[in-house]
Amino acid sequence: MGDRTSMVPPHVGRNILPCHSLFQRLLRFAHARPPRLAIRDAHTGAETTHIQLLSDVLALRERLRETLSADVLAALDRREEVYIAILVPGGHEYAVAMLAVLSLGAAAVPMTVALPAEEALYFVTKARVAAVLVSSDALRSGVAVEKLVKDWDPTSQFFCIPVAHSTWSPLLKPECILISTDPYLDDNASGVVIFTSGTTGPPKGSVMRRGYTFDGALAVADHYAFTQDDVLLHVLPVHHATGMGIMFFPFLISGALMEFRSGSFSPEWTWERWRQGGITVFSGVPTIYMRMMRYFQQSIASRSDAQEYIDGARRLRVCLCGTSALPKPIADFWTEILGKKIVLRYGASEIGAVFKVGLNDPDVPDGSVGTKFPGYDVKLSTTGIGSDGTGNEGEVLLKGPEMFSKYLFDPEATAAAHTEEGYYRTGDIARREGDYYWILGRASVDIIKSGGFKISALDIEREIMALPYVAEVMVVGVPDDEFGQRVAAVVCLKGMEETKDSLSSLSIDKLRQDLRARLAGYKMPTLLRVVQGELPKSATGKVQKKILGPHFFPEDYSSIADVQRWTPANQTLKSKL
Repeated sequence: MGDRTSMVPPHVGRNILPCHSLFQRLLRFAHARPPRLAIRDAHTGAETTHIQLLSDVLALRERLRETLSADVLAALDRREEVYIAILVPGGHEYAVAMLAVLSLGAAAVPMTVALPAEEALYFVTKARVAAVLVSSDALRSGVAVEKLVKDWDPTSQFFCIPVAHSTWSPLLKPECILISTDPYLDDNASGVVIFTSGTTGPPKGSVMRRGYTFDGALAVADHYAFTQDDVLLHVLPVHHATGMGIMFFPFLISGALMEFRSGSFSPEWTWERWRQGGITVFSGVPTIYMRMMRYFQQSIASRSDAQEYIDGARRLRVCLCGTSALPKPIADFWTEILGKKIVLRYGASEIGAVFKVGLNDPDVPDGSVGTKFPGYDVKLSTTGIGSDGTGNEGEVLLKGPEMFSKYLFDPEATAAAHTEEGYYRTGDIARREGDYYWILGRASVDIIKSGGFKISALDIEREIMALPYVAEVMVVGVPDDEFGQRVAAVVCLKGMEETKDSLSSLSIDKLRQDLRARLAGYKMPTLLRVVQGELPKSATGKVQKKILGPHFFPEDYSSIADVQRWTPANQTLKSKL
């Protein structure tokens, strides 16, 4: 016998949300008395309740249905793949846009508002999006993208749709919002597209299944014990994996309050906000924690009210960190300030968070990104076969429930990303001791092959960062006829106000002398470049070595006066010599 839904008309309407766990949960939150807050905008102070959020979502979905072409609407009715871009920073408009797209049965393609229209065109055409939803401050960019799309394809029915026209709409009564009795939206269908950084070629669209928005989010929320009593300070981009998969969706389905502060990161503002209190969870990347540490040392530590800032930090229930390695000196600083460790994890856009440190794990070793997350099948591809048949060091290969389904419209890249056994190739090298894992770096840029040795660039970076005069460091391998690769370091020095051991300049002889007790000789840098300020970062705070390595050490680095070279004769020479 057929399903009952094949015998009755579709259960759809202006105030009917699709049958999916995400919307069922949000509607239950909307029935709370008194209404609970879901979102706060730190810039404007505007606050959004769950019922306001759903009222605006339904208003924007109706606008989409009125604007999208008949062909796109028919594809949605057939539950086919439809992609809609979101050009909105974190905040109320972002939440409304994301949920409106998902409630339509489409997949969301979030993009950064910092993109020039010409670059945004790549993402829009790559994802074959039907429309782009834009925030008030991105309207000009959205209109420019629409023009570029129609210049590229005059027959396109692509539209730019402002989100603001559908926000702060009249409040619906919670009992007037219904959940469809049609079949559940398919959790295997496309839900969210996260574009990779594109350091090895054009960015690829990593398609996350719709289950990522609820069940995947619930796994994160359960691990970190997020509840309705939590308040998250959200300062990270919302078009990347951490901003969405570790923060936005997990806090949304927890019924917690998200306080967004979009735009450029300000350590001064963040310290002041912590001081005020009312925040329980903070998530950052190493760059953010480094800048906040530096600001504290330069501008707060000597103040008479410094303890108030420390007390504000200690009121945080948990501080999370991912994206890239957290150097030990920075981790140690925060352990002292917070009275507890920053909680680390490891993951990627395509796979979610694979290794996580538990909140109440007193035994986690320094630098470890934790243990394998439940349900994941992980292998390390080389070296030291253990009793379970997998290596104790090597490339992380894995299968897991929150993995991406494909690279968008790129079956060749999707197939190439997996082994014959179906394990995803992360390209990251890890070491395992017992149940705990350490990330040694990217196989392509963080493993240096010099003089017959395989060297972890991250291990060298950790030791250089421990030197009192170093503010930041990047270690890369530079091609060399004699050694295969040379160990090359780019160092940023601390200012004189931060430490008595600061330097106005640094020689490679001085660096190697100070590292002598910390590193084996074959791991020592033989090339050094000292730069002012900070290393350039991506939007997510990553140091992109594939770009910066050749930038600081190009093929003709021997002609660059700023590059210092060490020779076996213990002579420090300028490379041009």
